[in-house]
Amino acid sequence: MTKIIAAFNMTLDGVCDHTTGVADEDLHKHYSELIDNGGVILYGRTTYQLMQFWQELLKKPSGDKSRDDFAISIDKIQKLIFSNTLKDTGWDTAQLAKKTLSEEVLELKQHIEKDILVGSRSLIIQLLNSDLIDELQICIHPVIEGKGLLLFDQIKNRIMLKLIKTKLLSSGATVFYYEPIRQ
Repeated sequence: MTKIIAAFNMTLDGVCDHTTGVADEDLHKHYSELIDNGGVILYGRTTYQLMQFWQELLKKPSGDKSRDDFAISIDKIQKLIFSNTLKDTGWDTAQLAKKTLSEEVLELKQHIEKDILVGSRSLIIQLLNSDLIDELQICIHPVIEGKGLLLFDQIKNRIMLKLIKTKLLSSGATVFYYEPIRQ
């Protein structure tokens, strides 16, 4: 059964800026495996434009196997971008969403067999608030940032979660796998 999986990085104090974590070999391998098992990944414009960095590594590999493998993984997966301002994605495996987030997700869930991944803070918040997330994978980095954008500051109602698994990375970052408890 297709699951909607929200996967994101944050610091110990909840900051989710892409520059605050520990982007090491283990982290790249972890996300490569997740992406390789997904059918599509959903991004908002800001995160999508940050992810376009990986297109450059396809043209000019870094020599770091885990980074280069991640670039291959992110290139191959279909990407659905939610933006009111982008006119073109600039990536063969990316397209702009034509419907609302909820409509697209519910339609995708009916038509694809692999998991739907969500990799943007704004989309994760919207889907959590709409009770459309089946699994939450939060990678908490051993960093206290002290300032910045918080991952969960716009959640409307309390969401109870059940811990189903943990994964410790060599950097000390820990991935927590949760399922929402639906009542």
